Amino acid sequence: MEESTGHHPKALTFIFLTVLIDVTGLGIIIPVLPQLIQQISHLGLSDASKLAGLMGSSFSLMLFFFAPIMGGLSDKYGRRPVLLLSLFGFGLDYVLQGFAPSITWLFIGRILAGITGSSFSTAASYIADVSHPDKKAQNFGLIGAAFGLGFIIGPAIGALLGNYGLRVPFFGAAILALCNLTFGFFVLPESLKPENRRPFEWKRANPFGTLKVLTQYPILRGFILTLFLVYVAHYSLQSTWSFYTMEKFHWDAKMIGISLSVVGIMAAIVQGGMTRILIPKLGNKKSILIGLVLAMTGYLAFSFAPAGWYMFAITVPFSFSGLAGPAIQGLVSNQVPRNAQGELQGGMTGLMGVTAIIGPLMMTNLFSYFTGKSAIIYFPGISFFVACILVLTGIIFVLKTLAQIES
Repeated sequence: MEESTGHHPKALTFIFLTVLIDVTGLGIIIPVLPQLIQQISHLGLSDASKLAGLMGSSFSLMLFFFAPIMGGLSDKYGRRPVLLLSLFGFGLDYVLQGFAPSITWLFIGRILAGITGSSFSTAASYIADVSHPDKKAQNFGLIGAAFGLGFIIGPAIGALLGNYGLRVPFFGAAILALCNLTFGFFVLPESLKPENRRPFEWKRANPFGTLKVLTQYPILRGFILTLFLVYVAHYSLQSTWSFYTMEKFHWDAKMIGISLSVVGIMAAIVQGGMTRILIPKLGNKKSILIGLVLAMTGYLAFSFAPAGWYMFAITVPFSFSGLAGPAIQGLVSNQVPRNAQGELQGGMTGLMGVTAIIGPLMMTNLFSYFTGKSAIIYFPGISFFVACILVLTGIIFVLKTLAQIES
């Protein structure tokens, strides 16, 4: 499809803002969520972490099942109504969490957000609709840039708003989402022309169907297993960073927000620029091994960090573990025919969806047990230690697969 000349720049700006505001909203609530759960549930930090893991997994579970449905609806009715519904869902979620009188309402908000939360995949479809084939990759980069920027801005705003009350960041996130909804309602044009639409089919909305492609190429199994382990390991950061630093270093929401912004800045530097320089110079194989070894040693160092400032120091070399993911995906892509690339990316997205269900539950339960009263040993860094073991296992799988490819 050719670029739409009239509304293309304005539409791309809105899509960038949509993803940016969605990610910023997620980042805003991270620094204060542990304390809010504690306040509402009247539980200690260990038990509160389990509830946070359940909330994260319930969101991801709903997203896993409903994202293909929302994608099918966007192919039938257009991108605009699905995007606006998604923004409304996020806004409602944050309002519910801001007013939530009980844990049940926090879960209701997360489930609603998961059901309607297909804004990222619909945004990608919108970009595909309005972009010339030669500029698709460049325009898709807007989503990655918005993700990186959102995870820098969000925790910083959350840390600032958290000073005025634990619920204030949720209302800040809600205002952002609902302002974006209003802007989109009046400004965003539809990108999918009627002649390019298709009927909705339930069989094409099967979330497990996207995973089938990953079993069709036996040579890729080692890479896929490695990515699975690396993705699960990453939830030690996403799900327990706040709880770990509160438990071990007694950080408040402000310190958590600042630290996560630093993580976001380093990730943006490495994934936004350094990967394009280092991967071509090192090659995929060296990039994978260097990235995985840095991830393994970084998680190990996080798990035994003796003081809070170590978390900042470890973040710098750890951020270069971001070399591994793109390099593995590059090798995987090279082993698959050109006409199966879209199917492969769908499978990768499905794989990430499964790990987003497993990871939060696994990591928060580990933290909860090893900081609870019944723990055999007190070890708040357990989730990072297990992440280290997962990545080590991934290194073994990837070495075997690389040897098979080279032989």
